[in-house]
Amino acid sequence: MTTALRFDPLRLPPRCQELRREVREFLAEEIANGVFDPDNPESGSANADAFARRVGERGWIGMTWPKKYGGGERSFLERYVVTEEMCVARAPTRRFFVVDRQSGPTLIRYGSEAIRQSILPRAVRGELCFCIGMSEPGSGSDLFAAQSRATRTEGGWLLNGSKIWTSNAHQADYMIGLFRTAPPTKENRRHGLTSFLIDMKTPGIVCNRIGMMTGHRDFNEVAFTDVFIPDDHVIGEIDGAWKQATSELAYERSGPERFLETYGALAGVTRMAGTEPDVRVAAGLGQLTAQLHALRRMSVSVAGMLEQGREPVVEAAIVKDLGTLWEQALPQRARELSALIPLADDDGWREQFGQRLSYYLKAAPKLTIQGGTTEVLRGIIARGLGLR
Repeated sequence: MTTALRFDPLRLPPRCQELRREVREFLAEEIANGVFDPDNPESGSANADAFARRVGERGWIGMTWPKKYGGGERSFLERYVVTEEMCVARAPTRRFFVVDRQSGPTLIRYGSEAIRQSILPRAVRGELCFCIGMSEPGSGSDLFAAQSRATRTEGGWLLNGSKIWTSNAHQADYMIGLFRTAPPTKENRRHGLTSFLIDMKTPGIVCNRIGMMTGHRDFNEVAFTDVFIPDDHVIGEIDGAWKQATSELAYERSGPERFLETYGALAGVTRMAGTEPDVRVAAGLGQLTAQLHALRRMSVSVAGMLEQGREPVVEAAIVKDLGTLWEQALPQRARELSALIPLADDDGWREQFGQRLSYYLKAAPKLTIQGGTTEVLRGIIARGLGLR
């Protein structure tokens, strides 16, 4: 079926600009207090839990959720502003970001009332960390090919198999995992997948680190051996979780975090270039800034669609695909531009910038994995355009 792509022009309303000011003031205070250093991408890890609770106190977790679960019933555009400012400042958001972005909305839509009442208020307070269990060894982002299984047992299900590239699983309290509960049918390859809410402290779960060039821990492989999940932790329809998963990915793939992960490289070379850069540097910075602006306009448009209750799966995939390519290429482009800046013109920033750039260059390769590989994203886009 062909999807009509839409990226309607949308400007953030005045209330969002006021909120932006509040968030910037909050982040400036956190930086001044030494909670994190925006020039060091991993500096806030030790303070992430306390930071999450303070963000929760501000009402900036679960902003779009119903008030009866502790949410703020605010707009997706307001949430967009908070996310954007956190990304640009390199704030330590991993403790709460996944549940705020996608796991919470999934539980609101498909979880039982008991689960909502138990989980969501704690998440809003910044007390819970979630991870997503979708990709698997040998199948990657092709969720149709999932082989990890959930089999019926008395009172629930037993999970066996493994998930890979699972960001933050080593710190997560819960996972929403996709498991095969029945084989696919000839008519419907999407049949047979079910989502489960998994307490990561359940016996039988082993979380193995996947090494990264940065030296920091992010990705994990999570192994399940006869992990018992009670019936009331099934999320949504048994054998019919594919639609749930695609809805979830519309939240995951469209936000500013999908093109701002290496933004510090652009900010750094811009600072080093000064107010009167060489014409070649100015042209390069102008091109990068124009590309960033285009990505941002598309991402804001998707936020507006989510605000309207739509599921812009294809548009979100486009934002993720283009955003990934841009943020992955950015560190190298920033390095090339920095080489054109005379030593006398960098205001002593060159050495610090080099340290920051080294991190971004090492982190860039992972970006085509997290949130869905480029190949799978383009398959989604092609299908939406009726090309396959």
